[in-house]
Amino acid sequence: MNKYNSSLITPVLLAGSIIIIITFGIRGSFGVFQIPIENEFQWLRVEFSLALAIQNLGWGIGAPIFGALGEKFGDRKLIIAGAFCYVIGLILSTFAQNPLTHQFLEFIIGFGIAGTGMGMILAVVGRASSEKNRSMALGIVTAAGSVGQMIGAPIAQALLNTYNWQQVFIIFALSIIIVMLAVPFLKNNPVATKKEIEISLMKVLGNAFKDPNFSMIFLGFFACGYQLAFVSAHFPAMITEMCSAISSTSILHYLSVSSTSSLGAFAIALIGFTNIFGTIYAGWLGQRFQKKYLLAGVYALRTLIGLLFIIFPITPLSVVLFSIFMGSLWLATVPLTSGLIAHIYGLRYMGTLYGLVFLSHQLGSFLGVWMGGRLYDATGDYTLVWWIGIGVSAFSTLIHLPIKEKRLQTI
Repeated sequence: MNKYNSSLITPVLLAGSIIIIITFGIRGSFGVFQIPIENEFQWLRVEFSLALAIQNLGWGIGAPIFGALGEKFGDRKLIIAGAFCYVIGLILSTFAQNPLTHQFLEFIIGFGIAGTGMGMILAVVGRASSEKNRSMALGIVTAAGSVGQMIGAPIAQALLNTYNWQQVFIIFALSIIIVMLAVPFLKNNPVATKKEIEISLMKVLGNAFKDPNFSMIFLGFFACGYQLAFVSAHFPAMITEMCSAISSTSILHYLSVSSTSSLGAFAIALIGFTNIFGTIYAGWLGQRFQKKYLLAGVYALRTLIGLLFIIFPITPLSVVLFSIFMGSLWLATVPLTSGLIAHIYGLRYMGTLYGLVFLSHQLGSFLGVWMGGRLYDATGDYTLVWWIGIGVSAFSTLIHLPIKEKRLQTI
């Protein structure tokens, strides 16, 4: 038994959380760059939206690849490789002068996020945790992503007040290089032989693909990606353009949130802050109740919150309330979904299987970001794409209910 896994707080958990805070914080800040880049190059909204959509697609495609290679060659090597992609993508993006180049480089950044992000770190932490502590540990790592989101967007906005967006990208690249100093603290799992990997991986994938539960988990995670990516990429711009003015006597104004553009960054930070507690609580609940019912409940509440937000006028108060309530559910699906996969299919190939399910999440992300820009250019606002998000969330509520939450013999 791993000497660390009898305790909840381990060096693996701490190192993984630090890495996630930085990499996810940078990833969560890209929506802040929507208007500055658009204004500099006079691009249509859909151009940068497509770049972010491609980033999410690269993240989705890269997740199962990094997961499988990490299980074959060692997680730490693949996390370093992911950091290299992330850094190169950010640096080269500062020289991009046309949408096509920017979109290609965002795909590279997406691969970098896959290698350094939630899928890889959750697999490492999951293997290093006892069954008793696993759900809670996964919740803590996911909450670390929320800490990153909470600080990422405001820091990006503050840096943009002093530097241009290209310089901010360079600062972000340096931050990723520095945080890789935490990688040695991630335990390297013993690597099986190539033959053992290939035989058992083929069997576990075959069993998963034949299992209706895996298909339902795969389809259900689509809505999470759609909603999160749309809000991360477009919510700051949506608030800037659709929200009513902030009163000079309001608490927001006292907190130096005096414009709708600053309210957009504040909303992303508030979502991240409330999700710190939401994901930890979701991890705690996942140790006590069936995860499929918890997931159905999360998506049902997201559906209701999105519905109430769009049917009423968008005001600073409604933005704050939406951010608090949606934030408490923001990444609550991640420890529950990853924990459900670990429970049904075991830990050995958790990285690969979660990566495959995460591909569905990122297909949703691609559509959420791209359709946000496309429908904005076609209709002049974000209302239609918001209603689509409500629909897919309702679908995910229903599809989780028939899942049979019992362990499947995979090897």
